[in-house]
Amino acid sequence: MPKNSKVVKRELDDEVIESVKDLLSNEDSADDAFKKSELLVDDQEHKDVDVEEGSDVEDERPAWNSKLQYILAQVGFSVGLGNVWRFPYLCQKNGGGAYLVPYLILLMIIGIPLFFLELSVGQRIRRGSIGVWNYISPTLGGIGFASCVVCFFVALYYNVIIGWSLFYFSQSFQHPLPWDQCPLVKNISHTFVEPECEKSSATTYYWYREALNISNSLSESGGLNWKMTLCLLAAWILVCLAMIKGIQSSGKIMYFSSLFPYVVLICFLVRGLLLNGSMDGIRHMFTPKLEIMLEPKVWREAATQVFFALGLGFGGVIAFSSYNKRDNNCHFDAVLVSFINFFTSVLATLVVFAVLGFKANIINEKCITQNSEKILNLLKIGNLSQDMIPHHINFSSITADDYNLVYDIIQKVTEEEFPALGLKSCQIEDELNKAVQGTGLAFIAFTEAMTHFPASPFWSVMFFLMLVNLGLGSMFGTIEGIITPIVDTFKVRKEILTVICCLVAFLIGLIFVQRSGNYFVTMFDDYSATLPLLIVVILENIAISQVYGIDKFMEDLKDMLGFSPNQYYYYMWKYVSPVVLLFLLIASIVQMGLSPPGYNAWIEEKATEEFLSYPPWGMIVCISLMILAILPVPIVFIVRRCNLIDDSSGSLASVSYKRGRIIKEPANLEGDDASLIHGKIPSELPSPNFGKNIYRKQTGSPTLDTAPNGRYGIGYLMADMPDMPESDL
Repeated sequence: MPKNSKVVKRELDDEVIESVKDLLSNEDSADDAFKKSELLVDDQEHKDVDVEEGSDVEDERPAWNSKLQYILAQVGFSVGLGNVWRFPYLCQKNGGGAYLVPYLILLMIIGIPLFFLELSVGQRIRRGSIGVWNYISPTLGGIGFASCVVCFFVALYYNVIIGWSLFYFSQSFQHPLPWDQCPLVKNISHTFVEPECEKSSATTYYWYREALNISNSLSESGGLNWKMTLCLLAAWILVCLAMIKGIQSSGKIMYFSSLFPYVVLICFLVRGLLLNGSMDGIRHMFTPKLEIMLEPKVWREAATQVFFALGLGFGGVIAFSSYNKRDNNCHFDAVLVSFINFFTSVLATLVVFAVLGFKANIINEKCITQNSEKILNLLKIGNLSQDMIPHHINFSSITADDYNLVYDIIQKVTEEEFPALGLKSCQIEDELNKAVQGTGLAFIAFTEAMTHFPASPFWSVMFFLMLVNLGLGSMFGTIEGIITPIVDTFKVRKEILTVICCLVAFLIGLIFVQRSGNYFVTMFDDYSATLPLLIVVILENIAISQVYGIDKFMEDLKDMLGFSPNQYYYYMWKYVSPVVLLFLLIASIVQMGLSPPGYNAWIEEKATEEFLSYPPWGMIVCISLMILAILPVPIVFIVRRCNLIDDSSGSLASVSYKRGRIIKEPANLEGDDASLIHGKIPSELPSPNFGKNIYRKQTGSPTLDTAPNGRYGIGYLMADMPDMPESDL
């Protein structure tokens, strides 16, 4: 900065300080109220560093060590378990490669614009979700509290999944893997295979009986599963240690937790492509079924996946971006993270279906072998004629094409008798069409495939360590969405709050490690987040585009970024995104109403899953989860609208961190644009006794940047006081 600019800046600051000192020296000695004013004045002579033009007087809020660390944090939060076990399922279910078209369109319409919006408000106001939405509109301050509640609900069961992954990770250090074969049961007379395992499969049995030891229904608690209780405790200890210092501790862990999953996915992809049948899986995956694209359900599920894949509404995006510098290019970050998320989903889909193609090939070979033996037996006993079998067929080493040829011939020749023969078609496509998602994919289908890998324990360790890291990355953002807003608003110590939060969450989370805990995980996953988060993001969009003003917000972005964002975002935020989100909300409510509320229970005697409806108390819990998550929005609206709480005590005052000390700003100044939480209307404000000592900018004086939350402490309070001559100042 030029030297003369520094001189002008220093003279300006000296003039400001002298003006304030003159005012304070003329105050009425009896004015005790003003003596207790929260205005603090920094004397320039005690500062060794000049503030240069164009630079921010940054507060002492923690900051990211580097841009890479911040990007990895946002990627770690947005890229989670859903990318691995939800996106591939949706892609297969909704038209294969054709599903990518609606997904990309909706990513451009609601994904990137809303992600950019959350990054922008967090970076501009530099507070967590509670502080941000209080600043935008005090009556909509409940949006931030609702985000915290949803984050807490999600954290409760999400960490249970990390606990499951830790359990499988700990059991992977043995050969053969414990879920490779069905266990044998011995009695006095003989040894036999466990009946529950024999009716299902080794991996299914291990998941439901050895890992979860699951009960037959939600109502049968069955007591705590001590193995999973210890794993849940370990998961919460990991989260607590990583988060106890905020981004100073979690930021360093991001280098491993965010990058390691990509190393594992690439290793799995290379290994998977070398496996027999992997290309069948990938070909099946990306074969487009264009007719399915016209179904509304496909677009609804694509919009839902876009919405949750980026972590919108949780508050984690806002919390992470609040630790950025105000001039950071958050538009670039929004586009970069969104497309990293998308390509990660595609990479995970390639890996999943390469491995599932290999698994389907193995199952298909077993099917061909078993049915070939049946055909030989039918030929021996004379039920089939040898003449119908082509001469080149060798049943001892029959190929899939040869078997299909024989199968078709037998089916045509013995039309009426064919069903009684009990032969199967053995098509790889039939096996690949058995869509699996969620825990069924990770802990059953994928684990079964890995048992056929050479060096299977190594791949199992890598896979479940990847799941742990994917889960932890998302958990860091989720917990940050709880901790940051509370610390910003109520000024509690982050270390103490983190420990208390993790401890309380662990104690409540014990309901998920009962024998019936898996059913509670399903309940929370279905009802605690979907509708509340949609409502939260719709209100966020309305708060910016209608309440705060889209034109004003675009000006703020221009001031912050140094350039005007494309008008595309203006129209998306003001018109398109709210309408799309509203349709998505209505569609989700309709879908929830049409789908019978229930869960898939594992019936031990049958060794199969069976759909059961929730008991009456279960329905009450489901409804309560949705109501509790969104309840802060109307409560805060009513409280602020009706002035039911007096904020004059300063308990909700905003705080600026500046040069080593805290400058408290009164929360009851409605006209102060720098105040973070507005409390009262101007007519109710207490005023000093000596005659309305309100500081006003002098005409013609240079303008200081008074960014949100008081970059310069209290700055100049703009007030129109016609009864006070300007000479009085």
